[in-house]
Amino acid sequence: MTASTPARPSDLFRAPPTRWVDVGDGEVAVRTVGDGPDVLLVHGWPVTGATWRHLLPHLVRHVRCHVVDLVGAGDSRFDRTVRLGVREHAQGLRRVVDALGLDDLAVVGHDSGGLIARHALVGDPRVRGWGLVDTELASGLGLRFRAFLAAGRLPGLERTLAAALNARRLRRSPLLLGGCFVDPALVDGEFDEFFLRPLRDDPARRWAAAQLLRRFDRSTVTELAALHARIDVPVRLVYGEHDPFFPVDDARRTVSGFGSRAELHVVPGTALFAHEERPHAVAETLLPVLAR
Repeated sequence: MTASTPARPSDLFRAPPTRWVDVGDGEVAVRTVGDGPDVLLVHGWPVTGATWRHLLPHLVRHVRCHVVDLVGAGDSRFDRTVRLGVREHAQGLRRVVDALGLDDLAVVGHDSGGLIARHALVGDPRVRGWGLVDTELASGLGLRFRAFLAAGRLPGLERTLAAALNARRLRRSPLLLGGCFVDPALVDGEFDEFFLRPLRDDPARRWAAAQLLRRFDRSTVTELAALHARIDVPVRLVYGEHDPFFPVDDARRTVSGFGSRAELHVVPGTALFAHEERPHAVAETLLPVLAR
């Protein structure tokens, strides 16, 4: 990647973070890597900053990346007294930007990380550009997303989640993680190591993942139209061609709602995790708005 980073990008997430930032409700883990203008990368649910491991090699020669593990995920520090929701994460993300002293940054958010980042930083004069990858849209919540939220209200969610993730065939089902990738085998390997195994083996992280579902505030999605109208810097929307959670047709209908220049790029042969399946294509799309 660069002289200051591991030869294998995944090893960055097997080592301790660069620092932790106290955000009131827990501590966000931050890894900083690369050289150039600052970029903040925000992961979604139920993954961690390691979701960017394939994208980073294509970015770090051009920009300095600050990769977070939000409270409750990855190497963050927390206990069961923390409040986990989109608005709490947004408040914490603003504190991270303040603590890192970032006064000129671009923001990349995937899935719920894109939702959190918009609530945190839309209208912030420090933000020079946005990269939104397979994330919530002003058109509302799709059927697949609503099904996950409905599951969050079921009793025994944590036990059910652990059992489902332990069953290889079940977790590849379209009802669970099968729709995350065009190739369902990608839910194994490093995806299992970084995201699924901790949810199976660590009750605290399993609890945190369930909390975010239970406390999901749907108004944070209905407010997106107003937030988009306030964005006056360049925006790149990047969506997997076969994403069942945030369909491309919805993105096409809503791209005109942004207050600034917004472009939609569809990545062929990918689904929800386009940046993991075709990182080079995603990086080429994002870099023009990430660099100054």
